Amino acid sequence: MQGEDEPSGSATMVEDEIYDNGTSPDDEKRNRPIITGEQLDIEAYASLYSGRTKITRLIFIADHCDAETNQTMQLEALRMAYDEIKKGENALLFREVVPKIDRRLGPNYGMDATWCEMVERRAEQRKEKLENELNAYRTNLIKESIRMGYNDFGDFYYAHGALGDAFKSYVRTRDYCTTSKHIIHMCMSAILVSIEMGQFTHVTSYVSKAEQTPEALDAITSAKLRCAAGLAHLEAKKYKLAARKFLETGPELGSHYNEVIAPQDVATYGGLCALATFDRLELKSKVIDNVNFRNFLELVPVVRELINDFYSSHYASCLDYLGNLKPNLLLDIHLHDHVETLYDQIRHKALIQYTLPFVSVDLHMMANAFKTSVTGLEKELETLITNNQIQARIDSHNKILYARHADQRNATFQRVLQTGSEFDREVRSMLLRANLIKHDYNQRGGSRKI
Repeated sequence: MQGEDEPSGSATMVEDEIYDNGTSPDDEKRNRPIITGEQLDIEAYASLYSGRTKITRLIFIADHCDAETNQTMQLEALRMAYDEIKKGENALLFREVVPKIDRRLGPNYGMDATWCEMVERRAEQRKEKLENELNAYRTNLIKESIRMGYNDFGDFYYAHGALGDAFKSYVRTRDYCTTSKHIIHMCMSAILVSIEMGQFTHVTSYVSKAEQTPEALDAITSAKLRCAAGLAHLEAKKYKLAARKFLETGPELGSHYNEVIAPQDVATYGGLCALATFDRLELKSKVIDNVNFRNFLELVPVVRELINDFYSSHYASCLDYLGNLKPNLLLDIHLHDHVETLYDQIRHKALIQYTLPFVSVDLHMMANAFKTSVTGLEKELETLITNNQIQARIDSHNKILYARHADQRNATFQRVLQTGSEFDREVRSMLLRANLIKHDYNQRGGSRKI
């Protein structure tokens, strides 16, 4: 839609608006990877994450950015992914990245067969050692040692990219868990691997298991579980449930879960899902007035501003912000599949809210407010009217939208009649009961002999 794809506000204007709302240029620079429509700062973006997700996000950006117009971004992402992989022991990812580079970064970024052989040789030695240790623990029947042995196997497989085997090893520790802390550790490990594999049904299951442990969860673990549940709901396209989970995430999260998600992501995912699904009252009470979530929104000023603009009915400004954000959101590994759907829902909500207070609306003025053409606006309104989301009719000749307000007098009269009928029924029931009690006409349960 034109309001999304062709924002009229320049990047400079957006920055000026942000600074006017109390954000300094230093803050803007620090948060730039997530919040602006400028080309993504790959280095700053990658610094928000750690571990495997850092590498997979960089590879995702390289795969999904336009190679013709953004070849520099693609090569930078691949270079950083290559360097990050060489710090670890994942030869599988290394062999995946090298063909993507295709010798475009020079001789230093080619296939390193010596490194791969060394990593695989060390892996075989490490695996043999772990197997011997685990067999010894099983022989001695020491539950805690067996649990730690399976956990070490899970860490080993995860480090080398064998996610399926890692998941199985982590789950096997469950039979040997003796405390709530052990169960939570097992659940968190299973959740991490499940997110990496994209198995979000497992994520939901193990979040539930962790939350059902007898001991109270600490604030950081609770925040991590809410983020994981939010990602699972997002993947299932249950945007309202996802918004609630992200909004419930405590500020204690900080950078403690950057192997999965950054605090900026919590603000972006939660804010967009809330905009798409919450009504005005929920938006005010659960988002704008939410002290805990405000800490996340401060990290992403553009999301904060577009939420405030939407609530204040400044739809043109809100849609400009969304348009500026869109290119970077399409490079997000979790959000990219949902951007179009969320944007459509937000735009439809804006159109509905714009028309609610009025008996008639000039389509020319409305089209200007939404930065679109009258013809395009008519088609959008027709869809909403057909779906019974807007009670109105369109005068195509004069380009006016007329609201179909219900007959308030008749509706009030019907409600009065219904209330009277309900009152009459309740009074009759009360009188009947009172008479039964007065005449001692109540059935007593007596013993029956068989």
